[in-house]
Amino acid sequence: MAFHVPQIDISPYVNDGSAEEKAAVAAAVDTACREVGFIQIVGHGIPTDVSAGLASAMDDFFGMDLDAKKQYRTPPSVNRGYAPPKTESLSLSLGVESASRMNDFFEAFNIGDSAGMHPDLDLPKDAYTENVWPDSVPTFEPKVSTYYEQARRVAQTMVDIFEDALGVEEGTLSGLTGHSIDVMRMNNYALPPGEIELDGDLTGMGEHTDYGIVTVLWADQVKGLQVLGTDGGWHDVAPIDGALLINLGDVTARLTNEKWMSTLHRVKPPIVDGTIERRRSAAFFHDGDYDAVVAPLAVCIDEGEHAIYEPITVGEHIAQKLAGSRAGKKNTTAVREAARVGAASS
Repeated sequence: MAFHVPQIDISPYVNDGSAEEKAAVAAAVDTACREVGFIQIVGHGIPTDVSAGLASAMDDFFGMDLDAKKQYRTPPSVNRGYAPPKTESLSLSLGVESASRMNDFFEAFNIGDSAGMHPDLDLPKDAYTENVWPDSVPTFEPKVSTYYEQARRVAQTMVDIFEDALGVEEGTLSGLTGHSIDVMRMNNYALPPGEIELDGDLTGMGEHTDYGIVTVLWADQVKGLQVLGTDGGWHDVAPIDGALLINLGDVTARLTNEKWMSTLHRVKPPIVDGTIERRRSAAFFHDGDYDAVVAPLAVCIDEGEHAIYEPITVGEHIAQKLAGSRAGKKNTTAVREAARVGAASS
């Protein structure tokens, strides 16, 4: 079967369509999650000017001198603020060491929900960290925050669709997200434009799975993102006009006993005729509540099957993954994901 990322119009869920329209969307999402794990969604309702505002804010920040950007750097244990190029290795979140031992060639800026947003709960501040905003770019915070709330709405809509697609009661998945660890990572592939000699091991962003329930990705229409297909090969994926890319994370793979799989993906340096093209993306991660315990749902365990995963909290799982990508500590718990990387063709 040829690799294909399906396009799905989710407007019946955004605009309160009929039961029949919603059922068609849910069925299409179920098929996509079982066969690919990536979806192109349209009809998501994010205004064009909001997405454009996000892009311009990213341009303003990443366009600053490196020393100026480094003022907003945080320690590896803090998943906020600026991360310079070559300071992370996402393949280590899977327990996989890159052949070249070369960290990823992207720079990023992270924001997310803080403990202060949930004053009635005693949430750990290391998971719900306060944001670091670049005061040298005064328009950055309002533009990014506006998009962030829209992306959160889309992620919550996708969770509603997932519940219908899996045929579970309302609240089965959304009940895990009352104080979800939500983070948005804005990425800029930071190799200088122009002609450059590259060895085959240079990586824009190493192979990895996302950590939580669902990821909402805005990206330039520039090649670079590659998804691992069921054929064992890597396939280029770029959004069509006006679309967002949706992919599943590890928490959803655990909940569905891998009926739906957290799809491996990576970013290779976008090079055309020896020239590196600039590429930007912003990934909104809807990961679930820190203290939510996740294990395969009964509806996803067929007769004669067993639960692939033991119960674990979202917080424990994410801590293991972040220790790999940000702190350089090989994640020894990602055995199944690492085996998939090992079996993939280059």
